[in-house]
Amino acid sequence: MKVRVLGCSGAIAQGCRTTSFLLDDDVLIDAGTGVGDLSLDEMAAVNHVLLTHSHLDHVASLPLMIDAVAARRLATGAPPLQVHALPGTIAALKAHIFNNLIWPDFSSIPSAASPLMRCTPIAVGEVLQVGGKAVEVLPAVHTVPAVGFAANSPSGHWVFSGDTSRNPAFWQRVNQLPVAMLIIETAFSDREEALAQRSLHLAPSVLADELDQIAPAAAGATYPIYITHTKPAETGLIMEEIRGFDDMPSRADAARHDIRWLSAGMTFEL
Repeated sequence: MKVRVLGCSGAIAQGCRTTSFLLDDDVLIDAGTGVGDLSLDEMAAVNHVLLTHSHLDHVASLPLMIDAVAARRLATGAPPLQVHALPGTIAALKAHIFNNLIWPDFSSIPSAASPLMRCTPIAVGEVLQVGGKAVEVLPAVHTVPAVGFAANSPSGHWVFSGDTSRNPAFWQRVNQLPVAMLIIETAFSDREEALAQRSLHLAPSVLADELDQIAPAAAGATYPIYITHTKPAETGLIMEEIRGFDDMPSRADAARHDIRWLSAGMTFEL
């Protein structure tokens, strides 16, 4: 399985694109502004979009992408784009984006029987079969209904936390999986820890506590842990604070992990 990082920023700025990952050629995990770097051919090849939640930085490109390739998909007889999301996320999309005010309702265009987009509800614990890939829906703790995902591959699971705060249920399940790679958010620096708590995101000090929940056997595997969703204005400080784990005896457990930095344009073969 090939994973291409289209966007991994917590907001936009020059060179910063918001969250989206392309699995092989046909499955998107989230549809942030990074989708805009795909060619028309690449966008037309996407048949499944799996959304972690409804916030704009994770869905902003979905309506634009459907519009960009609508004529091509209709001309080729492609099936509706399948959008897989929690019921609450689907309700938010229908109420606030695909409402014929902000954007056309592509779930009924050109007709309700043969639409350009079809939304499929998902649930935590469900294993989705999409594009020949098995993707498990993982729990997340955020200000709106949210999930993470674990995509199985020959070398283990590619695990994405989605936007989340402290999340014991996530680690309980992750510790049961053969993990090849973990991508976890850290949106704010410790300077903004109060804001991180209010918005249910992680900051480095809380990230360290979360990484302590990795079971010793799993930690011994030293799978790489990539940091994502940093706010552009905070990225440098977040990186500095996480690197500081190595110099803090109280963070010895967190420092033992193989922590790396995610950036748009990275590709991984799993």
